[in-house]
Amino acid sequence: MSVINEITKEKIFAVLRIQEPNQAKSVINALHQGGINIIEIVIENPQMLSLVKEIKNNTQILVMAGGIITQRQAGIAIDSGADVIVSPVFQMNLVRLCKSRKVPLIMTATTPNEAYSAWKARTQLIKISPANPMGGAEYIEDMLRPMKFINIIAAGSIKIKDITSYLKAGAKAVGIGRALYKNADFTEITKRAQEACLQTQQFLSQ
Repeated sequence: MSVINEITKEKIFAVLRIQEPNQAKSVINALHQGGINIIEIVIENPQMLSLVKEIKNNTQILVMAGGIITQRQAGIAIDSGADVIVSPVFQMNLVRLCKSRKVPLIMTATTPNEAYSAWKARTQLIKISPANPMGGAEYIEDMLRPMKFINIIAAGSIKIKDITSYLKAGAKAVGIGRALYKNADFTEITKRAQEACLQTQQFLSQ
């Protein structure tokens, strides 16, 4: 199964923005125990690339390297084992690099115009973020109404209880960030991950 198909099959991924590798590793383990198999690790310092390599060498977790802007960043992340590159911007240089390295690229968009431009560049999945501040699931639904051909994943301040709403609106997958791990010990993080996975299971069973 391709990486993109795996994301759309799982329907959920965690977005991890933690700068301390050991803390991030513990959170990832707790999330994985709760059933989340896809993690976007936002790369904010070089140490996080070592974490990407460690996770890929020791687990079956699919790792998305987030916050990538330059070709150099993307190349290092790919060399570290990242399965997917996620960029917060539309950048044709990244399109070319990821195509040459045969690694999927997910570009982030906020507006319909940005989403359409990313689709024109043959981006297989387009991340709409921040989805919640832009109008939530209704915003996703409104964006897709005239552009059903675009494959959207939603992220950005999304609450666990709203996962099903985004999937019903047409999102192929939903990214959950701090709602999974903020102000929580590792037992609670696992519990929240289980709750999030239950939401996707309920959607798939409908």
